[in-house]
Amino acid sequence: MSAHLTRRNVLLTGLAAAAAPALAACGDGGATPSVADNADVRLPDYVPYQDVRPDLPGTKAGVLNGYYHYPERPVAAAPDGPPAEGPSINVMTLTYSPVPPPVDKNPMWQQLNKALGTSLNFENVPVANYPVKTALTVAGGDLPDAMLVLPATPRQPAMLNALFEDLAPYLSGSGVRKYPFLANLPTASWSPMVIAGGLYGLPMPRANSGSAMFYRADIFKKKGLDPAPASFAEYLQLCKDLAEPKNAKYANGDPTVTLYFLLEMLSGANTWTQQNGRFTWWLEQTDILREALDGMRQLVKAQTIHPDGFTTVGKFKDWFGNGQIAMNYDGLSAWNQYLLTYGATDPKFDVDAMVAPGYSGGKGTHWAGRTSFAMLSLKKASRERIEQQLRAYNLLAAPFGTDSYLLRKYGVNGHDFTFKKSDPIQNPIGVTDTGLPTGFVTDSPQSIYYPQGAEPVRRQHAFQQRAVDVLVTDPSYGLYSETSTTAGTTIQQNIIEGPLKGYMRGTSSWNDIADAVKSWRKDAGDRMRVEFEQSWAALHK
Repeated sequence: MSAHLTRRNVLLTGLAAAAAPALAACGDGGATPSVADNADVRLPDYVPYQDVRPDLPGTKAGVLNGYYHYPERPVAAAPDGPPAEGPSINVMTLTYSPVPPPVDKNPMWQQLNKALGTSLNFENVPVANYPVKTALTVAGGDLPDAMLVLPATPRQPAMLNALFEDLAPYLSGSGVRKYPFLANLPTASWSPMVIAGGLYGLPMPRANSGSAMFYRADIFKKKGLDPAPASFAEYLQLCKDLAEPKNAKYANGDPTVTLYFLLEMLSGANTWTQQNGRFTWWLEQTDILREALDGMRQLVKAQTIHPDGFTTVGKFKDWFGNGQIAMNYDGLSAWNQYLLTYGATDPKFDVDAMVAPGYSGGKGTHWAGRTSFAMLSLKKASRERIEQQLRAYNLLAAPFGTDSYLLRKYGVNGHDFTFKKSDPIQNPIGVTDTGLPTGFVTDSPQSIYYPQGAEPVRRQHAFQQRAVDVLVTDPSYGLYSETSTTAGTTIQQNIIEGPLKGYMRGTSSWNDIADAVKSWRKDAGDRMRVEFEQSWAALHK
């Protein structure tokens, strides 16, 4: 789905809901603009960066640019000198990595500040703590200059309108051309920034092809198996051929994302579907859902799903890496991570990805992901201060092929990486230093690049071409629903963990699922539907 459900996502949503009372006070400064005002917000112009030519060009449909090598002479991102000279800039953002060394022990951070012309001070918050930290910061009133705002943050329109700067006067239309690297961000990544009648953040672009069904190409090759099944029947046989239950080896580990893959075969909704302004939730597509769940029952009965997958958390990557499972549905960024992590100890390790076939043959579909991870919102300030920050964030969005991108992603030559010809090969120190979460401030459009070799670049580009050809978007993405933000994910996960997984294992009935969906409609679903439909109607009047 556009944001695949995991226990981590549920935790974030639950914490955000708990923080709602603290954020509710943000509306005290006056009436919040209505959703109808969003239609009047003009998005920034899109001006693609063209100074570095890709080896494998991207497409307007969403395939990313692919590069075999880093340029021997990276383009200077700030040829006129540091662009953001002035007072230091304080940013609160999240991190999935260990906290990097402080600036006095981190050459990458030092060089970044030098390139910016100011001190960029990070408050790095572990991802699991971020929603509560957001609520406490907002309630305390002592805001940093900028902070990451998660999609699951409640009371967003009131909070943004009361406390944060509307960037439309700076960036709408041709205004963004003053900041050429921000102008290089795809239009789709800006759309979710439109809330409360303004442009309230900078995006953190992500690939719209989202996730992939990865497979161990080395295992497939060893067993002589075709990685392109043409139907569910062929996929079921493939899974049977992969599974060796007596040896604790299985085709798939996580039953939930495997269900998503089957729903892609059946052209199921990517969370929501929309027709003439009417929204339908994915669990309301009863015929599609039941066929997919019956398919899951067959996979479970054939012992192709890891039996611990129904209750295990956080083990699927390791199972995939060590060969306990041969397929794993994961985010696209995992491609290079798998190769770096598991290829380092297993020279035969190889990975590729497949797109869902049609359930009965023909083409299936592929669910699009979020075009922006979150947004960076800037505290209300003078025009001079806002523009200084925008010049800094513009440099943080410098794309592949520039010296700024090389610094942000790989660190300092000789300390964090060494060149193999023109390609930066990072060392463990570099991994730690570049844990500085610049990509959770803003970022350049993602690119396909693997410094260690060109073949993964070709494979990733080919996969994205197949995926975007059958891409299905989530029509609710970019629309705001308070009910969905505070309750939607938790209720959905309860249904998945209860009757859906129970049905797959034969311990729950179809009536159990129907009753759960009926309760969803009553408790939150119909309110979510109305809120999304109102937002959609305001933008399509």
